Amino acid sequence: MSALGPAMVEAAPSAALRPYVTRLCAYREHYDAPVVRSETAMPGAVLVLAFGAPMEAGGRRVTAFSGGLGDRFTVTRTTGPCEGVEVVLTPFGARRLYGVPMRHLTNLVLPLGDLLGPWADTVLDRLASTPSWPDRLALADRLLRERIAAGPSLRPEVPWAWARLLESGGRVSVSRLVESLGWSHRHLVARFQDEVGLPPKTAARVIRFGRATRLLRSGLSIASVAAECGFYDQAHMNREFRVLGDTTPGQIRPRPPAAHPAS
Repeated sequence: MSALGPAMVEAAPSAALRPYVTRLCAYREHYDAPVVRSETAMPGAVLVLAFGAPMEAGGRRVTAFSGGLGDRFTVTRTTGPCEGVEVVLTPFGARRLYGVPMRHLTNLVLPLGDLLGPWADTVLDRLASTPSWPDRLALADRLLRERIAAGPSLRPEVPWAWARLLESGGRVSVSRLVESLGWSHRHLVARFQDEVGLPPKTAARVIRFGRATRLLRSGLSIASVAAECGFYDQAHMNREFRVLGDTTPGQIRPRPPAAHPAS
């Protein structure tokens, strides 16, 4: 691992894994000095199947790790060469993979062995002994499919409500979800915290932040994004970006190219 910098290759999850995994990426990182990042909150759980030098994530020293969804950014610090496979799980992929209510994992970073026991060591050993990145990704896909299929089954109501939040960019109201499901507000919140890890209103904030970030990167103006995504005003948008991403809308939106002075 002599070349400095990051390298990565992505693969589309298999059809059977797609309801549970949104990203599957083999990667390698090696820098000549520590690299500190603020990892934004996202509508999914990050699973890092890594080997090599440990890193710091959420104030813990870890190598392979995961956790649940969060409502704040997480600081990571990479200090040495490492590689592996990064997976972004849907809330329901994480719920079935880990087999525990997701409210126990909210805003946490945990060593993988704490969540998956001996299975974690088996997976890491097999990935480390598979040098080809395409083969490594295919292996991770198959092992995750098997583990998730053996996890607890879920009723359809919360995945349905989660899909409505995603489709609306976090703008569908909790009261509308309650009305559609015929549940009480308290029951919806309890079920979301068990299966997603966040209350529905907080989950909507994270989804809205992700949509706003994508729109800003596409070049849409900050004012247009604030209106499109349902922020009260630009000050509200700024506060959300600070809490969820340790950034501002202006830092995300591409800068316009400098105008050339007339000759």
